[in-house]
Amino acid sequence: MLESKFWQGFFALAPLISMVLLFAGYGVFLFSILSNLPAGGEPDPSTILGSVGVFMITIFIMVVLSLGSMVFYIVHAANNPNLRENNLLLVWILLFIFASGIGQLIYWIIEILSKPNRATPSPS
Repeated sequence: MLESKFWQGFFALAPLISMVLLFAGYGVFLFSILSNLPAGGEPDPSTILGSVGVFMITIFIMVVLSLGSMVFYIVHAANNPNLRENNLLLVWILLFIFASGIGQLIYWIIEILSKPNRATPSPS
């Protein structure tokens, strides 16, 4: 699974795409509440609670995707022999932890897409 290009791309892009969808969902949530306000009154509580429930489920899915992405890329970096040669393993792991989402995308672009296949030995 670590060498699958699909899963590498999915776990690199999923946290950022889910964050964009979360902001879009929040915008739709606010728009639906503000557009259904009665004149001079308060919104219906069932509408707000129903929308908050959907919003909380979306946040939970986003957290699970982000944690899964971080674990996937920490394991991938630990198994990457190129990082052991250059002593960059600790730098990448700290980047995954402190810049979650962006760190995985940067690692995917720099260490996976731009480097040749690790399975082939380099000529010496």
